Amino acid sequence: MATCLVIQHVEPEGPYEIATALRSVGVHVDVRRVFLDEQLPADLEGFDGLVVMGGPMSVTSDEGFSTRRHEMHLCASAVDSGVPTLGVCLGAQLLARALRARVYAGEAGPEIGFAPVHVSEAARDDPLLHGFDGEQLVLHWHGDTFDCPAGAVLLGSNDNYANQVFRVGSAAWGFQFHFEVSDIAVKAFVATFAGEIARAGLDAKDVVDAMPMALNQLAPLQSAITTRFAQLVHDRDLANWRH
Repeated sequence: MATCLVIQHVEPEGPYEIATALRSVGVHVDVRRVFLDEQLPADLEGFDGLVVMGGPMSVTSDEGFSTRRHEMHLCASAVDSGVPTLGVCLGAQLLARALRARVYAGEAGPEIGFAPVHVSEAARDDPLLHGFDGEQLVLHWHGDTFDCPAGAVLLGSNDNYANQVFRVGSAAWGFQFHFEVSDIAVKAFVATFAGEIARAGLDAKDVVDAMPMALNQLAPLQSAITTRFAQLVHDRDLANWRH
């Protein structure tokens, strides 16, 4: 059976619809909740996929983030070995930093709430994003940003932050935004990170009120990314079995 490692940093930022899609094609989802001191594997031996979720910690410091260096090692190893990989928000920053790209505080300030990203023409042939172009409504929740790693393909941007989605190699993606969320996830974000919303000068009620329409618009993109990624993980296990 194919197995996907999921690294979860904080309670509200779980894999949500990513996990649903993986399980739907028979992939075992091995979630390691590092905030509960669940140990990470030494390497990716026996894993057919890697998903690194978000969190409020900084990619630039070990303070409050004891697994930071090891997570970057796993990200770099996944790229080197072609293991299908998703980095979401903090996970995208970890993937970028693991590949020697700069991660830093964004000049535009915190980007929180539902807002569009523009899918680039380069996504036309992308394994996860093909069939999508123009503006797509997604959930943002970050203050830091990153430069694209050397050799990466930039797949999405917006007016606030140029680097929103990249692919490196054939099967590793960094998504600065959240595409995996359900209504339960959004409500958990709002409840847990109320201070971040206030510091950004936003009203939590506006985020919740926008949620039904926004999630409806997000659904096609969410379905495509999660199901296509799940199939890549499943197929890697099948290919390994055949060999």
